[in-house]
Amino acid sequence: MHWLPKDNGPSALPGGYADSARTGFGYDLHTLPSGDAPTPQAQAAVPARTVLIAQDDTNCRLALHRYLQNSGYRVVEADNVLSSLRVVFGLTADLVILDLERDNGTSEVLTTVRRRSTVPVIVTSSRSSEQDRVRLFNLGADDIVAKPYSPAELEARVRAVLRRGSAARTTTLHVGDIVVDPGTRTVTRGAEEIALTRKEFDLLACLASSPGHVFSREELLERVWRSTSRWQGRSTVTEHVRRVRHKIEADPERPQRIITVRGIGYRFCPVAA
Repeated sequence: MHWLPKDNGPSALPGGYADSARTGFGYDLHTLPSGDAPTPQAQAAVPARTVLIAQDDTNCRLALHRYLQNSGYRVVEADNVLSSLRVVFGLTADLVILDLERDNGTSEVLTTVRRRSTVPVIVTSSRSSEQDRVRLFNLGADDIVAKPYSPAELEARVRAVLRRGSAARTTTLHVGDIVVDPGTRTVTRGAEEIALTRKEFDLLACLASSPGHVFSREELLERVWRSTSRWQGRSTVTEHVRRVRHKIEADPERPQRIITVRGIGYRFCPVAA
């Protein structure tokens, strides 16, 4: 997989500073604000969201990486179609900023992602005609930002799109004696808080959202990992179910909450049998 180096400051930018035409920003990189660093309290209260920057212009990618990282996001980079799809389906990005204008890469990535994933995608593009915008929205873009753009405005759009995406997932789930709170991303049983990793929480929240429903491993890969078996093994689901059982089951070897439906997948029982 093609991973790109993280930006460590202006010295990491190839060829030094670039002008706004090359970066896609509305001003030179040496005047680029670094982003408002989040306070320690904000960092503790809100888990960092992961943003994939899929951008084939190195200067723009590195500058945007620095700005978003300083604004409190985790940032992953890709510079072509294949590496972008590997990050979307192999890892988990909360949002994609997409600008692969060479060889029609933006359209290819957007079309492929929308066949299998609901991850939010913001497209940045120098093509700003109404026809181009309509085409990108029809392909599945959640927002479009014309270049040159202000990084502060782009970050504000990132926050707005993430806020819209999470609004429907904030209902607290009461399943038996377990409470799953998507808003605070906590799981409690009585007065006890159960510590889960990010993916463990997402998996439990997905299962608990539909008690009794049988989820196939493929369905869980798509819903929780935004992936498919083409990009990620179904054993990923099996291993995470095992880990969650060890944390919520009285006897993980004889699970009463997350039940295996042989040959299909798993279902969640709200009350231990």
